Amino acid sequence: MTGVLFVCTGNVHRSVLAERLLAAKLPRGSALRPQSAGTEAWPRPGMEGSTRAVLEKLGGDGSGFEARPLTARLVAEAGLVLGLAGEHREAAVRLAPAAMRRCFTLKEFVRLAAAVDVVDVVDVVDDADADVDVDAVVAAAAGRRGTAAPVPPAEDDIADPWGRPHPVLHECAREIDGAVSTLARLLGGGARA
Repeated sequence: MTGVLFVCTGNVHRSVLAERLLAAKLPRGSALRPQSAGTEAWPRPGMEGSTRAVLEKLGGDGSGFEARPLTARLVAEAGLVLGLAGEHREAAVRLAPAAMRRCFTLKEFVRLAAAVDVVDVVDVVDDADADVDVDAVVAAAAGRRGTAAPVPPAEDDIADPWGRPHPVLHECAREIDGAVSTLARLLGGGARA
């Protein structure tokens, strides 16, 4: 199993949406395990009502969610750490510096991984079966840092809808859904035994 850890501030809106939307897009038996945490979160059961409504409208499942704080252990154990803004990626790296090559913002990773040559990241199990090697995709995306055209840092952030009008949460969710749809495709659903 490869853990994909989404990180935001409160583990209330953005990271929750990313975790649960990716889970909804993965095939049964996927080797990917989406999870989330927040840099300023505290443990609490249940999902914020407006987040759950938006999530379920987009096809995600809000049941059984529990918010939790970001820890060094969560970062160290994840195969891929995706902050919803640069500050979240940086917080993960501060907690577990050895994980730096596996830490990105969601939008940064999607941009870098989209340019990876698929031949470099496919494991051919037999003539009829080929799976994406998630670790190879992550390594290839990390290798593209510094060689890909730079973008303004804010372009890799997904704005926090906390305390903003409800339409801002809807727009945030649509942006995350688009990025997570691409992520699921890039990681091949992770359907490996």
